[in-house]
Amino acid sequence: MKKAIILTADKFEDMELFFPWFRLMEEGWDVKIAVPKKESISGENGYSLQPDMTIDEVSPDDYDLLIIPGGSPDGAPATVRKIKKTQEIVKSFVSKDKPVASICHGPWLLADADVIKGKHLTSYWHDGVPEEVKKAGGIWEDKEVVVDGNLVTSRWPMDLPAFMRELIKMVNK
Repeated sequence: MKKAIILTADKFEDMELFFPWFRLMEEGWDVKIAVPKKESISGENGYSLQPDMTIDEVSPDDYDLLIIPGGSPDGAPATVRKIKKTQEIVKSFVSKDKPVASICHGPWLLADADVIKGKHLTSYWHDGVPEEVKKAGGIWEDKEVVVDGNLVTSRWPMDLPAFMRELIKMVNK
């Protein structure tokens, strides 16, 4: 069974977490959710969940896919990007050419992990996210989904159909 890990925190964007989680389970994936502290977290729109583990417990070698959902600029993405272990997880996935999928403000973590130099990607178009992507050497594009090698990115919840279509294509190769 293929395994995916979702890195998030309290105040995540509900659809950007639940949509990939459920869609991958439909495909037969084992999907785990890792957060800073092993306690219940809530999405911006009121949905709660009990995580499987803490971010510190994640061993990147145990997973085939990394998902980084977004949220508001002062929510989950701002929390997750500051954690050194999340940056190490991202670097591990990228160095092993494993799929990484990130949406909305999630690419902040990719920029902080210093793994997007020369890569094409997209993100939410406000809150300084494109500027952070460019500052980290990424080539930002305003498209519903951008695929570059093992990286799939999208802008916001309305792009989830395109995001998941491209992600499912990538992991089913």
